[in-house]
Amino acid sequence: MITATYRKIKGLGIVSLFLGLLFFSPNLLATNDEPAHEEEQEKFNAGKFIIDHVTDKYDWHIAGPHDGGVAIPLPLILHTEAQGWDIFLSSNFHHGKEAYKGYTLNHEGHLEREDGASFLDFSITKTVAEILIGCILLLWIFISVAKAYTRRQGMAPKGLQSFIEPIILFVRDDVAKASIGEKQYARFVPFLLTIFFFIFINNFLGLIPVFPGGANVMGSISVTFVLAFIVLIITLFIGNKHYWMHILWMPGVPAWVKIFLLTPIEIIGVFQRPFVLMIRLFANIAAGHIVILSFVCLIFVFGSSSAAGGWGFSPISMAFALFMNAMELLVAFLQAYVFTLLTAMYFGACVEEPHHAEHH
Repeated sequence: MITATYRKIKGLGIVSLFLGLLFFSPNLLATNDEPAHEEEQEKFNAGKFIIDHVTDKYDWHIAGPHDGGVAIPLPLILHTEAQGWDIFLSSNFHHGKEAYKGYTLNHEGHLEREDGASFLDFSITKTVAEILIGCILLLWIFISVAKAYTRRQGMAPKGLQSFIEPIILFVRDDVAKASIGEKQYARFVPFLLTIFFFIFINNFLGLIPVFPGGANVMGSISVTFVLAFIVLIITLFIGNKHYWMHILWMPGVPAWVKIFLLTPIEIIGVFQRPFVLMIRLFANIAAGHIVILSFVCLIFVFGSSSAAGGWGFSPISMAFALFMNAMELLVAFLQAYVFTLLTAMYFGACVEEPHHAEHH
């Protein structure tokens, strides 16, 4: 299953990496061969380049330098007590060089008020826009597959059906049913399928370095926090009496051990498990993006000293970048699977019935 999925999307990911490099290269391969512009050119900063690509932004960079290249402006939706609502495009900042309506972008790309006043930010950032694109893509996929099943009742799956159906059956049978149990799994399948495909689609879009891809959605701690928080809320509400008895007052254990040791540890564990989900997904996806960009940056680090060094090292750097890109396609699937599997296991622990057949 995983191998077949990986092979189907590997080619598209590699092509996308090449397209991304075509967009990057006209600006980053600039050398100091022209004395007239030698003082105007800044030394290539690999750290800034990587951070600019993995952090959230108020515009969608397409090509060229981040402080003057081609970018799609995104809407800013802001509210202050003094001014009320302000809605405008990020292009009014002119890549952070100018202030607008009392707002300005600092050198890190964060929005600030010139007067220091607090404000509420409901802006459509790059991450939010990518999430919306991912949701639209998910709706299109599943509405198309549902219509195909209606038209082709009793027939073998075809086209997109043949790709989606094995994954759905895999999540239902090998994840939900195996982790939660035959009696309880059905009511959790819709949520598990939603969380799996949401993570997988956004991971895959993040590996496409050109619009409408390239946003580091699951590499944003705020996104993974919300996903983990939803899992936590569900586990708190679905836990049965048997589950909470073992959390708060484990039977068969001396009272002093429960009060001072087991109960505090178990309560911490309830909140720790979603926290681990959040950190695992965030760290793996963010690290993958950083490693790929680091290999790309090596070309321009060597090229900053001489054009020959940049072009000479580019085949080696590209080979490593392509290898990591192919690995990240597999990681995109595996991280969605791991998050869904652990979520199903937490749900299974919450709804597990006591075993009355035990004899002492």
